[in-house]
Amino acid sequence: MLVLVLDSSTPAVTAALAEITDDVRLLASRRTVDARAHGELLSPQIAACLTESGAAAADLTAVVAGLGPGPFTGLRVGLVTAASVAHALDIPTYGVNSLDALGHAAGTDLAGTDLASDDLAGSDAATGRVLAATDARRREIYWAVYAADGRRLTDPAVGAPAAVAEALAGLGVTTAVGDGALRYAELLGVPVRPEPRYPDALPLARLAADRVRTAAPTEPLTPCYLRRPDAVAAAGRKPVLQ
Repeated sequence: MLVLVLDSSTPAVTAALAEITDDVRLLASRRTVDARAHGELLSPQIAACLTESGAAAADLTAVVAGLGPGPFTGLRVGLVTAASVAHALDIPTYGVNSLDALGHAAGTDLAGTDLASDDLAGSDAATGRVLAATDARRREIYWAVYAADGRRLTDPAVGAPAAVAEALAGLGVTTAVGDGALRYAELLGVPVRPEPRYPDALPLARLAADRVRTAAPTEPLTPCYLRRPDAVAAAGRKPVLQ
């Protein structure tokens, strides 16, 4: 089963092709970090992945997309692209929370990954809980907490780093990952690992793998914004002449 994997919930524009059998492996992947060019980058990256893997679009059996949370414009690019590809090929779509990809990768790989801070050496980080956080702009982060096996323990939320630090006090978090955590490490007050910084294609594919294998019904790709868009309709018309 050949699956297209997309995520545009962060400044990292990600496209990949994954083969899902009893295992999950990436055949090709592309990532470019550019918060202003999601629309320009995603389609060429899809084409590059197809070329590298020697596959054609008609070989795809499903599309997996990161649902956010993320800023409105960038996230919408990935989800519209995913839906368009799936509609054109008449294949199903499956959504994965983008923070879950960070939490899953961090939780399951924690013991074998280099640490960003010497403070973690000898700690219980390998069995503790993980904060996954991405940059929400406006000096805020999108965040959720995960168990060491990658299970999400809190609902995704958005907030100022200092407020998040207070919320973490009783949750047993021992380490953090993600671009948001790296940007606000001092305010969060927990050791931060350098990777994963952005949602990776492989954990996105793994989190959707059971649905792909069982040919589960297609899912609507409902974005997780956690905020209203900045642009809103005008409340009323202003008179031209005063």
